[in-house]
Amino acid sequence: MRRINITVWKSNVPVRDDSNNIVGAKEIEENLLMALNVLLGNKRPEEIPRGLDQFRLFGRLAKAFDKAEETKLLELEEMDYKFLKDMVSKDVPSTWGMNKPLSIAIEEFLNAPEQ
Repeated sequence: MRRINITVWKSNVPVRDDSNNIVGAKEIEENLLMALNVLLGNKRPEEIPRGLDQFRLFGRLAKAFDKAEETKLLELEEMDYKFLKDMVSKDVPSTWGMNKPLSIAIEEFLNAPEQ
């Protein structure tokens, strides 16, 4: 079992008008769960695992993410953690390293001790 604390940080994102011009910025809250969801959502269809076992894996991940939204603690069985860790190791965009709070959250996730 791996337990990862979910920290929240604030980021500024651009606000655009109807012509897609940047007209300002607004502050939003972000966290590790959002980053993991982005990585999962950006996988190409041919890279998404298929089959009943993977269907169940994604169901467990959804439940763990929902619970972590409430408790601020992501609890993952070893197999589920390994799946996400492998995905992060392979797919994390290098530019995310420039976002200090996100970089810290990713490193904490990758180095979560087994309990």
